[in-house]
Amino acid sequence: MEFDVKCLLDKTTEDGVRLVSVATCSRVCSKQIDVAVKDGVIMGVQFTGGCHGNTQGVAALIKGMKVDEAIEKIKGIDCNRRGTSCPDQLSKALELTR
Repeated sequence: MEFDVKCLLDKTTEDGVRLVSVATCSRVCSKQIDVAVKDGVIMGVQFTGGCHGNTQGVAALIKGMKVDEAIEKIKGIDCNRRGTSCPDQLSKALELTR
């Protein structure tokens, strides 16, 4: 589907942190999203591109949140009738960490 993310990196570190990097679809402003998850909890998120204030805010709000809870809150958010958004793309990246 044209709104899917493309996995660039998926690895688990020695201390059990799962790192996933994705390239976002062309319909959003951010170009890449990097997530770190440990034991089902979001350790950190970094966006490349996009509206810096908004992406920084989303990343701060979901840090420490359980992956499933974050996905439930942000999946399907639409930006300006594009059919997806940076938070929606983040939910797709988080789904890869399940």
